[in-house]
Amino acid sequence: MLTISALCWLCRQPLWFSHHGICRGCVCVLLAERATACPRCGLPAGSERQPCGRCQLRAPPWHSLLAVGDYRPPLSRLVKKLKYHRETGLASVLARLLWLRWRERAAAGEEKPDLLLNVPLHAYRHWRRGYNQTELLARALARWLRVPWQAKGLFRARGGPPQQRLGARQRRHNLCGAFVCLADVAGKRVALVDDVVTTGSTAGEISRLLLRHDAREVRLWSICRTL
Repeated sequence: MLTISALCWLCRQPLWFSHHGICRGCVCVLLAERATACPRCGLPAGSERQPCGRCQLRAPPWHSLLAVGDYRPPLSRLVKKLKYHRETGLASVLARLLWLRWRERAAAGEEKPDLLLNVPLHAYRHWRRGYNQTELLARALARWLRVPWQAKGLFRARGGPPQQRLGARQRRHNLCGAFVCLADVAGKRVALVDDVVTTGSTAGEISRLLLRHDAREVRLWSICRTL
């Protein structure tokens, strides 16, 4: 018997499987809304198979980007609820969307990553928030993919002002030397899990760090990509 808690987060219709959080109809709409995007940077492009002109001129340090959708409602509202309003139950709901998006890549022949890592928070910010939303996302993904995940594989050694308050140049300066890699990534295909990719400064800094530690490939997996 369905209870009031077994309602879709978006359309508020009853769910057959309460733990899915979003009904099949809304999932289909969310996944279909994503426009054709460059497989490398995740920005709008003419093809999903070939890197866009921007990436051919200056590619980001990661090798591919996978996102559920653009940073706009209703997806952006769900991310904000998870990130700022302690709606941690949404972590598995959003992770499932990312898992479904990855299955599309897998159907085209992409292999599973060898290791999952998540973007870390500085210890003080983690303490203030009480949790790291990317850690919750990665935990669920690792279970469904049956891929190793190291919660402490990346460490943020230095804090700073929130990235969303800074310009692109300030973001890069704010992140220089901020992260430490504690995981053994040598020769591995690593998927880095984040909630939102904006300028790519954070993901870029971590990707370069992983490549310096001899990672074979760095894939960026995110719920949202801003345009």
